[in-house]
Amino acid sequence: MKKNQFKSKLNLDNSVIKEARKSASKIAYKMQKFIDSYTTVSVERTVCRILGIDGVNDFGVPLANIVVNNIQQGSGLGLGAAFFIGNAMIHTSLSPQEIAEQIADKKLELTKLPIHDLFEIKLKIDSVSKKSLEKIKVTKKTREDFLSKYGDKEGPLLYVIVATGNIYEDVTQAVAAAKQGADVIAVIRTTGQSLLDYIPYGATTEGFGGTYATQENFRIMRKALDDVGEELGRYIRLVNYASGLCMPEISIIAAFEGLDFLLNDALYGILFRDINMKRTLIDQYFSRMINAFAGITINTGEDNYLTTSDAFEEAHTVLASQFINEQFALLAGLKEEQMGLGHAFEMNPSIKNGFLYEIAQAQMAREIFPNAPLKYMPPTKFITGNIFKGHIQDALFNIVTIMTNQKICLLGMLTEAIHTPFMHDRALSIENAKYIFNNLENLGDEITFQPDGIIETRAKDVLAEATELLQEIEKKGLFQALSEGIFAGIKRNHDGGKGLDGVVPKDRNYYNPFIDLMKKELGMEEN
Repeated sequence: MKKNQFKSKLNLDNSVIKEARKSASKIAYKMQKFIDSYTTVSVERTVCRILGIDGVNDFGVPLANIVVNNIQQGSGLGLGAAFFIGNAMIHTSLSPQEIAEQIADKKLELTKLPIHDLFEIKLKIDSVSKKSLEKIKVTKKTREDFLSKYGDKEGPLLYVIVATGNIYEDVTQAVAAAKQGADVIAVIRTTGQSLLDYIPYGATTEGFGGTYATQENFRIMRKALDDVGEELGRYIRLVNYASGLCMPEISIIAAFEGLDFLLNDALYGILFRDINMKRTLIDQYFSRMINAFAGITINTGEDNYLTTSDAFEEAHTVLASQFINEQFALLAGLKEEQMGLGHAFEMNPSIKNGFLYEIAQAQMAREIFPNAPLKYMPPTKFITGNIFKGHIQDALFNIVTIMTNQKICLLGMLTEAIHTPFMHDRALSIENAKYIFNNLENLGDEITFQPDGIIETRAKDVLAEATELLQEIEKKGLFQALSEGIFAGIKRNHDGGKGLDGVVPKDRNYYNPFIDLMKKELGMEEN
């Protein structure tokens, strides 16, 4: 970290920041009480996957889905998949994978087996559970060893996307980007995958607007980045997207395969993918706990608010959401250093002094969340087919990035409004960022802001508005606030959206061994 990077320049009132955090904490804690009372089909499929259940049947249906559907059809999901798998292990002496295969062959009905003593069931499943988590620890250690060998980057991470639809073509483009100087490769998911209530299987070559997120695709890209990383003598981070109906499942396959960042934000799924709010908030908790355990940094989606709402008028909603996301993350065991809270450079270029307002927003986020890496998004809403103007807009974004010490810098593309970037588009964007970051490396250390000037006043105003908004949400509750369109002007019904039928109340004997095991490893107090 650079010296003096977090020295306050905006003279923000710490008491106001504390009030905002207090309200956000109450919002998250109240929601956690709801979350703790329910499970979902995706949470239980994740339990199956951690226990070692993998593969698909002859029709391409994942075995994890088959097992959970079997339990749900027998009205037993409230007890948890681990309960029935442990019970079946005692009754049949089969492994979880073998049990899943028996169910797929219609030779076993989990809920129709005689139920053994609960203590015996837990003892049986615990013997498998601890071994299952070791694989994640090994993968995490591999990342740590790589970083220890080559060191990590001090300044902003240059983050670019690949989105061909074909994992092998993605590899070609990702390797080229790494050689051009990229530090982070994000493999964009195929359009609509967030709405699938299952994870496709194997390597894929036919995505639209992106590539399917599958465990095999994760493995292929991770290996390619590790190989080119060894060649270049630096670690290349890998990103994918967990938000959607399979949030915790994608987190676990990402943990198995060594991904570094995941878009992991229930609010994003609610607002921009119309995922049912109850379903995705429950999913998010277990998903984020897995990420915390695996050392994966989450990315949140507040930047998307500004692609639909005015960045000047609605900046406070971004900050309010960041506060809420921070508290949800803490409840799931994530360290502040694993919170890539999102924001964006999306001010209308025609606004006078818009660049100063962008500085205010970015510096404010840095001072309020000093330990978070922050995910800073480039201009997209006002990028046109004029690639020369677009390149200048991206340059201004890069200047704010280095001035305010943003960490996860998603590079703007001069062809943003024309097509998915070509390799030479990425090369130009990387060159732009490297030039600015090198020439302005210590600019932020050298400048101060005018007391009560445009930048300081703007930051204080946004903080005050965000605090008022959080207090309003605290009174109403998050569900009600979302139904009223509090973020991005998008209204969602409590019981609307996709996936509500996958939400199940927990039985008093519900069992998920991984929550307690992960809490213990993360040093969290048990509920």
